[in-house]
Amino acid sequence: MAGTLRVIEEKCTGCGACVSACPYGCITLVEGKATIDEGCCQLCGVCISACTEGALELLEAAKEFEDKSKYKGVMVVAEQRRRKIHRITYELLWIGRKLADKLGEELTCVLIGKDVRKYAKGLVRRGADKVLVYDDERLEILREDPYADVIVDAVKAGMPSILLMGGTSFGRALAPVIAARLKTGLTADCTGLDVDEEGNLIQTRPAYGGNIMATIVCKEKRPQMATVRYKVMKEAEEDPNREGLVMERNIPANLRDRTRVLKEKRVIKEGQSIEDAEIIVAGGRGLRAPEDFKLLEELANLLGGTVAASRSVVDKGWMPKSRQVGLSGKTVRPKLYIACGISGAVQHLAGMKDSEVIVAINKDPSARIFDYARFGAVGDLYEI
Repeated sequence: MAGTLRVIEEKCTGCGACVSACPYGCITLVEGKATIDEGCCQLCGVCISACTEGALELLEAAKEFEDKSKYKGVMVVAEQRRRKIHRITYELLWIGRKLADKLGEELTCVLIGKDVRKYAKGLVRRGADKVLVYDDERLEILREDPYADVIVDAVKAGMPSILLMGGTSFGRALAPVIAARLKTGLTADCTGLDVDEEGNLIQTRPAYGGNIMATIVCKEKRPQMATVRYKVMKEAEEDPNREGLVMERNIPANLRDRTRVLKEKRVIKEGQSIEDAEIIVAGGRGLRAPEDFKLLEELANLLGGTVAASRSVVDKGWMPKSRQVGLSGKTVRPKLYIACGISGAVQHLAGMKDSEVIVAINKDPSARIFDYARFGAVGDLYEI
């Protein structure tokens, strides 16, 4: 929703109902009158409903066409966990570098956290022309409020035409907050990115449960924002001779944080994540019963890998969603992918076709999976 929230001062009694109602903490009382922080306000309308005096109104903005010439370059947000750079960062740098080169513009990387300065030059060696470092103990733990404040500060300083973030659990939670504050659009979970001759970001992502691929363009607003699905892009290689600019930025004043950490507890996941696995044994329609996955588990254990599944198997409830490979599941790039009883639907292939070595076992010699496999065996998987 575009527009501005306005306080009708003659009606405002300073009761504070709107202050208590605002879920984002964007309203304060100044000299007995409600005051809106426009940079924080999400225009959700909760305060309007809470005001019994009718002192708040939403003014819809006329459609604006932004001066796109003010925005140049590509900006990516680095992600780190416990002072270790997440691989999604290198994937963002890879696609960010390609887009920046095509535009003939700079690639900037935003690095946020505590004691993270030492990683800045490594990001330059991976393709960044410039690294903006926000290093502060308040940024040690990944939290939406302070991180959003910092990233918005970086965007206002750098004015990028394109802003990319990882399609991780944290990126998916943080990106919409930033898009709302910047009053721009966001395309989530992209599997392909390109730019046209006008500098528009061509964003491709699965839609309708992965049955079709949608192409989305944000022609009017800047920056153009997208989150990128993990493991769909290549990882930027390190160039030890590459040089760039590292700039330490001041932390924005009045850094917001509506959360307080009471205790930290590390949760150990059961089983290996299919996204991180180097060896995957996947099952599809060719399996006759859910118990038959024990055969695949035995093979996976022998090889030191993990088990995955096609969408048809997950839809039957035989395997959890976390094990699904494909556009509507996870994208994987293992060293070895063994497809057992998987025909090779487009939706599934998109999630595993970049595996280093693909081995296919299927009764149908014309199954599409064989077009992508380095090694194939035609026959009954139970016999092979």
